[in-house]
Amino acid sequence: MITPEIPRTYTIRTLGCQMNVHDSERMAGLLEEAGLVHVSKVPEYASRATEAGDEGADVVVLNTCSVRENAATRLYGNLGQLAKVKRERPGMQIAVGGCFAQQMGHRILEKAPWVDAIFGTHNIDVLPVLLERARHNEEAAVELEESLKTFPSTLPTKRESVYAGWVSISVGCNNTCTFCIVPHLRGKERDRRPGDILAEVAAVVDQGAIEVTLLGQNVNSYGVSFGDRGAFAKLLRQVGQVPGLERVRFTSPHPAAFTSDVIHAMAETPTVMPSLHMPLQSGSDQVLRQMRRSYRRKKFLGILDEVREYLPEAAITTDIIVGFPGETDEDFEQTLEVVERARFSSAFTFLYSPRPGTPAADREDQVPEAVKHERYQRLVELQERISTEENKAQEGKLVEVLIASGEGRKDGQTSRISGRAKDNRLVHVALPESYQGLVRPGDMVTARVTYGAPHHLVADSALTSGEFTHRTTRAGDAWQARQEADREAQSNAVGLGLPTLKVRGS
Repeated sequence: MITPEIPRTYTIRTLGCQMNVHDSERMAGLLEEAGLVHVSKVPEYASRATEAGDEGADVVVLNTCSVRENAATRLYGNLGQLAKVKRERPGMQIAVGGCFAQQMGHRILEKAPWVDAIFGTHNIDVLPVLLERARHNEEAAVELEESLKTFPSTLPTKRESVYAGWVSISVGCNNTCTFCIVPHLRGKERDRRPGDILAEVAAVVDQGAIEVTLLGQNVNSYGVSFGDRGAFAKLLRQVGQVPGLERVRFTSPHPAAFTSDVIHAMAETPTVMPSLHMPLQSGSDQVLRQMRRSYRRKKFLGILDEVREYLPEAAITTDIIVGFPGETDEDFEQTLEVVERARFSSAFTFLYSPRPGTPAADREDQVPEAVKHERYQRLVELQERISTEENKAQEGKLVEVLIASGEGRKDGQTSRISGRAKDNRLVHVALPESYQGLVRPGDMVTARVTYGAPHHLVADSALTSGEFTHRTTRAGDAWQARQEADREAQSNAVGLGLPTLKVRGS
């Protein structure tokens, strides 16, 4: 008897930003085109998963980051855990891609010689070839390109979500921030043509998505490659008119290039959501100058004032670095002043950590770790207070929530479902008993906010006043169809050992 061969399986672990998440979708598409299947579709293999995060797969891809403070520590920690799994699983392969791989290349093998393939941000498309080469030659395959080889949007894609999609409008960055390694790793900015972007948005919508996020290292400088300074505002309006699309978001803009026409496009295009991520980094002009951030606090606050004039309901989030070299107590106090005035709904706060290869890393006026941590704690406490106050101000408001999977970790215990409001706040929504099990990711629900916490809203009006509506969407239909397809794939997966004979009619 011939036992059919089980296909090789894969899993991808993404470390880093939204751009990395989108790159991972491309990697998944490439692997599936090469004949691999996600390990979740082969229960026999998924059941052998270990605490190393391998999920039981034959191929584990780590898509890395170089921006986060603990990128190297986290990667090598993961690789160390996977080494033991690989020794006990014949044929297993480990691949490392992304920004850290682009930066370190062959040097990764010095600490982790059991890695099979290393590829960078500019040549995602070679992943399947490298894995096959490594398997054939029985040695690591490393390939790094100095500039973009294939624009990621042309590659096959296995999207993580069917109801919300990422669409890249550009890659790379032309800025020279002294703390950032991204321009070196991602290269100079390259913009896609508007027609190509609109075609991808339409395709994503045809597959079921009702929300799209436009991605770029600096989205509002879009158009620099083809000489149109107003291109991003025009693109927002055009994307907002794609039939079937209900929500448009974008990330991340740069304050120096942010212009009024973008704000007007946001306000005048109903499908562009009232949410904005605007990185501050520091509230001190002296520090901003040292960072080579070509704006100052007055311009930054002016942008926020204009956004709120045209979009009063907008929720604005930010990034802030604490302890940049040379930052004085006065500089830090100025950051606190800007945060107090800006009233961010939330903030991603980071302790400055030197990134090798950046100008700031070589400075001798590094801020002592103890000082950085003390400042960081003060900033977090301030932002926690503001976030709480801003979310408390949402109590009593009616919110429309796009339900998502994986947003609410305790939903099973509380019988709530979770998703994002138009302003991108996370909302946990109570369901009436009659709706239990009926509301799907991708559907829309409307409820009234009953409680504002620092990092989320609770909308329990279904249990108090009875206010609750549910709108099924084609995005929910698409999510359900994928679930059914995945279950069918699992039921058809070839088992280890003798196959099961199915008798018609049984």
